[in-house]
Amino acid sequence: MTAENTLKTPVLVLGATSLIGGYLLDRLRAAGVDPVAISRRPPSGEACWLDADLSDPNLDEALPPVATVFSLSPIWLLPAALPALKANGMTRLVAFSSTSRFTKQASDVPEERAVAASLAQAEADVEQFCAANGVAWTILRPTLIYDEGRDGNVSRLAGLIRRFGILPLSGPGDGLRQPVHAQDLAIGAVAAAQSAAAENRAYNLVGGETLTYHAMATRVFEGMRRRPVVFSLPPALFGLMLKAASPFLPGATAAMATRMGQDLTFDSRDAVTDFGWAPRDFRPKF
Repeated sequence: MTAENTLKTPVLVLGATSLIGGYLLDRLRAAGVDPVAISRRPPSGEACWLDADLSDPNLDEALPPVATVFSLSPIWLLPAALPALKANGMTRLVAFSSTSRFTKQASDVPEERAVAASLAQAEADVEQFCAANGVAWTILRPTLIYDEGRDGNVSRLAGLIRRFGILPLSGPGDGLRQPVHAQDLAIGAVAAAQSAAAENRAYNLVGGETLTYHAMATRVFEGMRRRPVVFSLPPALFGLMLKAASPFLPGATAAMATRMGQDLTFDSRDAVTDFGWAPRDFRPKF
């Protein structure tokens, strides 16, 4: 049994329009907490939302009093905002990073290596600031996040299936994956914020099961109530096809194809012990 703290209020959610944001706001409200949400593109007519930019040098003047902060924005935006958050009362921080910190650090694509470096540096900056200023921190690194119809991972596969009816893979697609639902991450974030054991620690958060890329693709077909048509292509041929299909696949890279055969797996047993991490199996429904 983990020791629990009462969630310290007021609560502020940064990047609340992200995949996790809506689920987190719902979770907090269900717990009797009325959070304030920040976004550069807040929904109109929502009283609890603030239009603010984390890079604003006058951010401290725009912020309300705060005790607990959930940061869903890209973590490299967070260090610049920490002094303003602390000045307004922050004593507890739960921030999302990504396991891309590890999986992309040796990528052949310079932009991906830069992302990995930015994640690592931002995590270090967050930890250093919090340690120096008496803020209890937790960093959560999800694996492959999905939220049916909204994400750029699993839902992108669904979009290709909807468009073409088939899904070719580079090689056998035997690289292992651990997709994690955005709602589970929201549940985990609130649990981590209330756990004394999770203070001043970082966790890799994986989904409820580990499966091959091929099996993950098959599950997407099943979630769309379609007969799976997943087949393997030689990597060289897949590369040519990817290049030809680039107008339909913005942001797709050869490195993504290579990773279909790589295991991108992590261990969340410490999160299970420290704050009861219990994600669902991968059974998407579209």
